[in-house]
Amino acid sequence: MCFCVAVSAQEVSLFKRATKWLETENDSNYIEEHTKDITFRVFGSRKYNNYDIVDNSIVDGSITDNGIVNSSNSKEVLYRPNTPFNVGVGFNYRFLAINIAFNLPAINKETGEYGQTKMLDLQTHIYTRKLVVDFYGQIYKGYYIANTRKLISGGLGTNAGSNNVEMIRPDARNVNIGLNVQYVFNAKRFSYRAAYLQNDYQKKSAGSFLVGGEIFGVRMKGDSGLIPSYIQKTGFFNDENFYRTRILSAAANAGYAHTFVIKQHWFTTLSLSGSLGVNYTVMNRVANTDLRKAGLQYNNNVRISFGYNSSRYFAGIHYVYLTTRSQSPVPDTYQTMGAGNFRISLARRFTLKKQLF
Repeated sequence: MCFCVAVSAQEVSLFKRATKWLETENDSNYIEEHTKDITFRVFGSRKYNNYDIVDNSIVDGSITDNGIVNSSNSKEVLYRPNTPFNVGVGFNYRFLAINIAFNLPAINKETGEYGQTKMLDLQTHIYTRKLVVDFYGQIYKGYYIANTRKLISGGLGTNAGSNNVEMIRPDARNVNIGLNVQYVFNAKRFSYRAAYLQNDYQKKSAGSFLVGGEIFGVRMKGDSGLIPSYIQKTGFFNDENFYRTRILSAAANAGYAHTFVIKQHWFTTLSLSGSLGVNYTVMNRVANTDLRKAGLQYNNNVRISFGYNSSRYFAGIHYVYLTTRSQSPVPDTYQTMGAGNFRISLARRFTLKKQLF
C-alpha cells in the first residue's frame, strides 16, 4: 500500500511539473488573453484528403516502347474525394472547444461528374500555449481521378470514358491516421490561438521557431489496380500496378511561424514546417507478389490565416494543409497523402461576470 501511494504521488508530481512546463505567462504588450471569456462563432469549412501516385522517371517528350509520347501530365495520378462544404456553430471557454457542422445539400454536389464520397473525418487541431497537436483520423470511400482529361489528352489512352467526365472510383478506400506535435518556442509573444481558436487577440507582430515530430499510418485500397488501365504499358510506374498500399512513417520536423499585425487589428499568420524521416511501404500488386521496402519520408505542413481581430470581434479565413511524401518500393517513384481543413469564421467574445468553472 505504501509503495502504491508513493508511485501515485510521483505520478501527480510529474503531471504537475509537465503542466507547469506547458504554462506560460503572455507578454500583454503582444497578446491579450480571452480564454476566460465565452467565444461564440459561426463558420463554414471544408476538410481535405487526397492521394497521389507520382513517377519521377518519366521524361517530358520521351517516347515509350509502344510509341506513346509521354507528356508532363503523365507523371502523376491524382485521387480526390468529393467532399462537402459544411456550415456550423461553435464556442470556446477555457480549455473546452465544441463545434457542430452540417452538410447543406443545396450548396454541395454529392453526385455527378465527381461521384459520391462517404467519409468519417475526425481531424483535430489543438493549440495550447507551447504545443500544437494535429490529429488525423480519416476514413474515405469514393474518389475520382482529378487529372483524367489531361492524361487522355497527353496521348495515354482513349478508353477512360468521355472527355467531359473525370474517371470515378467509387471502390477506392482510404484510411489515414496520424499525429503531429510541435513545440512553440516564443509562446510569450506569438499565439496560434489568436488566429485559429479566436480566444486570444494578438496586438503586435511576432513569430516563433517550431520543432517536433510526427507519425502516420496510411492505407489506400481499390477493388482493381489503382493505376488506371489506360496508362498501363506506357512506362508509368515501371509498368507495375497495385490494388492496395500500406505506409507507416515517422519523421522529425522544424519550421517557423509569424503573425504580421497591421494597425493593431488586421493580421496575417503564416506558418511552414518541413519533416524528414523514414517509411516502410507494402504494395500488393495485381498480378505479382507484394513489394516491400523502407524509404525516405518528406512531409510539409502549411498554415495560413488572415482577417480582423480585436478584443471582442473576429473575422477570418484559416487554412491548414499537411502533405506526406513517401518513397515507394518502385525506383524513382513516390506516393503522397494530403489532409487539411479550410475554414471561414465569424466570432464574438462575451465577458462573464462569474466564471463557470
